[in-house]
Amino acid sequence: MTDLPKKELFSLPEGVIYLDGNSLGPLPRKARARVAQVIDAEWGQELIKAWNTADWIGLPKQVGDRIGGLVGAPEGTIATGDTLSIKVYQALAAALKMRLDRKVILSDSGNFPSDLYMAEGLIETIDKGLELRTPAPEAVLEAITDEVAVVMLTQVDYRTGRMHDMQALTRAAHAAGAVMIWDLAHSAGAVPVDLMASEAEFAVGCTYKYLNGGPGAPAFIYVRPDLIETVEPALSGWMGHDAPFAMERHYRPAMTTERLRIGTPPIVQLSILDEAMNIWEGVDMAEIRAASIELSELFIREIEARCPDLTLASPRDPQQRGSQVSFAFDNSYPAMQALIAHDVIGDFRAPDIMRFGFTPLYLDADDILVAAGRIERVFRDGLWRDPAYQTRSRVT
Repeated sequence: MTDLPKKELFSLPEGVIYLDGNSLGPLPRKARARVAQVIDAEWGQELIKAWNTADWIGLPKQVGDRIGGLVGAPEGTIATGDTLSIKVYQALAAALKMRLDRKVILSDSGNFPSDLYMAEGLIETIDKGLELRTPAPEAVLEAITDEVAVVMLTQVDYRTGRMHDMQALTRAAHAAGAVMIWDLAHSAGAVPVDLMASEAEFAVGCTYKYLNGGPGAPAFIYVRPDLIETVEPALSGWMGHDAPFAMERHYRPAMTTERLRIGTPPIVQLSILDEAMNIWEGVDMAEIRAASIELSELFIREIEARCPDLTLASPRDPQQRGSQVSFAFDNSYPAMQALIAHDVIGDFRAPDIMRFGFTPLYLDADDILVAAGRIERVFRDGLWRDPAYQTRSRVT
C-alpha cells in the first residue's frame, strides 16, 4: 500500500485547503531545485551542448513513457509537447484521414469548448462537407452510427465530473466503424485508465492538473501501437522527422510516436513535469481512486448537511464521476470568491457551478472537514454577498 497523502512533497500555503488540483496542481517541492539545475548547471554551463550532455533531446520521450505508466499506455506510444488543443487537432486530423468516406465528427455538448473549437476550425480548414454533432452526454451512445468517422470525447466532464464509460463507448465506436479519440485532461492521475485495454486509437491529455506539471506544462498524445507507423501527422514539424538533423528538404515522419512531435520541446517545463512524475513512483492508481471517492463522498455528505442552498451537480454515484464534485448555486461566482478569501480554493464554471477537486496525494479527511466548516460559514452568514466578491476577474 502506498502512503497517502504525500503532503510533504508539495509546497502549499499554510492554512489553505486546496480543492482545485483538477484545474492546476500545486508546486512539487523539488521542482525548484530541478529548475535551478536545468537553468544554472545545464543551460548556464553546458549551453547548447546540454541537448546531448543533459539529454534534453530525449526528455519528451522519457516523460511520455512515465505518463504512459499512469494511463495504461506501452512504452513509446505517448509523445509530449505543445498544448492540449494542438494535440486534439493532431489526433482529429489523423483520425479523419483514416475514414475519408465518412463526414461526421461526434462529440457531446458538455465537452470542453476548446476541443469543439478545434473540431470546428479543422472542419473549416478541410472544407469537405464535414459535420460536428454534439448530442447531450447521455445520448452519445445512441448517436454512434455508421455515418460517424470519429468519436471524440472527454472522459470526465470538466463541469460536473460526469464520467463516460470508456470501454463501452469505444466498443460502440468500433462496432460502427468509427475511430475513437479520448481526452484525458481530467482523467490522467485522477482515475485508473487502461488505454491498451480500451483499444482506442488515440488519446490526448494535459499535465498541469492532476500530474502537477505547472502552468503551461506540455500536453501529450497517445497512438495505439499498431497504428504508429501509418498515422499521418497534420502538422509535420521538424522534431517529428525521422532524422531532424539530416535537414532533408522534404518531410519523412519518424517511425515512432515521435512523428507527432512538432517543434522544439520546452525543456524547463518538461523538466518540472519530469520531477513531478517522481511523486507517482510506486503509487497505485486503484488506491488513488479509492481514496478520492472516500474524500468526495465525505465532502458531499458534509456540504449537503451544512449548506442546504447548494445543489449537487455531479452524479450521485461515485463510480459515475471523476475526482471532482460540483455544486450549483445561483450566485456561484461571488460564493467561490468568498471561499477563496477564506482559504478554501475551488473554482467557478459558468453559468452556476462551483467545482472542487479531490487529490489524495495532498488531501486527507481532516482537510475535507475543515473545508466543509469554512464553506458552511460562508453560506450561513451570507459572506458571499460582500461587494468585494461580485466583480469578475478575467480568470474564473
